[in-house]
Amino acid sequence: MTFQELNLNTPLYNAIADLGFEKPTAIQEQSFNVICSGRDMVGIAQTGTGKTFAYMLPILRDLKFSKQENPRVLILVPTRELVIQVVEEIEKLSKYINNRVLGVYGGVNINQQKADVAQGLDILVATPGRLYDLAVSRVLQLKSIQKLVIDEVDVMLDLGFRHQLINIFDILPAKRQNIMFSATMTEDVDALINDFFLNPEKISVAVSGTPLENIAQFRYDVPNYYTKLNLIIHLLKDTKDLNKVLVFVSNKRMADRLFDGLTEHFSGECCVIHSNKTQNYRLRSIEQFDKGDKRILVATDVMARGLDFETVSHVFNFDTPSFPENYMHRIGRTGRAEQKGVAILFSAEAESEAREQIEALMQMTIPVLELPESVTISTELLDEERPENKERYNPLKRDEDEVGPAFHEKKEKNKKVNLGGSYKREIVKKYKKPKTRGDKNYNKRNKKK
Repeated sequence: MTFQELNLNTPLYNAIADLGFEKPTAIQEQSFNVICSGRDMVGIAQTGTGKTFAYMLPILRDLKFSKQENPRVLILVPTRELVIQVVEEIEKLSKYINNRVLGVYGGVNINQQKADVAQGLDILVATPGRLYDLAVSRVLQLKSIQKLVIDEVDVMLDLGFRHQLINIFDILPAKRQNIMFSATMTEDVDALINDFFLNPEKISVAVSGTPLENIAQFRYDVPNYYTKLNLIIHLLKDTKDLNKVLVFVSNKRMADRLFDGLTEHFSGECCVIHSNKTQNYRLRSIEQFDKGDKRILVATDVMARGLDFETVSHVFNFDTPSFPENYMHRIGRTGRAEQKGVAILFSAEAESEAREQIEALMQMTIPVLELPESVTISTELLDEERPENKERYNPLKRDEDEVGPAFHEKKEKNKKVNLGGSYKREIVKKYKKPKTRGDKNYNKRNKKK
């Protein structure tokens, strides 16, 4: 099928022609008629299969011109970077359409966003936290929302946005179309669908965990961090084939450590992005990598879903992710739009169990490559790589329950125990009778006597 076979309008055809697209992807083709029908829909598709266009093409086709100030379409995404990229994609498709698009997210001045909202808009792209802040402030009115799109919902729930999503559902109109896209179908996602969707049409274009066919996968068995560093430095010297490289690590500390190590050998070619970096720094790193000013980008798993780059030649998994789904999100950054890509996994012995879970999810074994002879195998270990030193039997070491010579029992008066309840039990012990002062019933009984 080509885009011409979809029932689009002329402005959208012109925008697609400018972008050079000819054929819709599987998720775009299968979800088009469902979204146009107005039914609730849940789409399960791999990262990099064109999910943004899958929901925006039918929405923009039916979005009529309006001068009203309140938004009619709400798109929720998990990260700031994804807000910016979704807005950019919508603007590309809206090149010949007269509509107003706004993206809002945390980490920037909310007053400027309030002013932008007050000017009126048609499509709002937002992170859940900032959207709720604007709605509570009464600057943003959601009473006109006709279509709600939740993109990357599985990552949104992983980041702890469930309660915010529920709060947002409460202030949205009950009569609306719900559209959800996810790379994986988890129990949390399924529970959210059952609670808030009305008999949704489910479209799945690939089994969760199935690798993209145009991504070649390889792995190196590497013993420790410094050997991994030596290996990646050796591989990155091939600037012709490895012209745009994304390196994923598990945490922020490792990202900074690896960035420093790579900068010593590839000065001016590296940038890093993780949640501790400022918003301007993150956006600048993304822009430099996207434009090709920087060849190597080091990123954490949190950023794996929010990145949408063209022509990424290689994805390096510097360490093996603990959750198999994260591996799929990482390698999905390459091989996009039917292009070829390469994913390389560095696997230490301590990470073998996580690697086996990844291979079980994909139902395939990742081919192993031999370490190049010129790569030095280091014996130096990081603190977290060192084995725990368990003390052998020490006859002079006391048991945990054994008290030392400096220990003494508390004096009796200091052994206070909180028994709870009323203090009357102590009064009874001291005076041998209950305290009756102010007890009207007691006084009445004495008068009768």
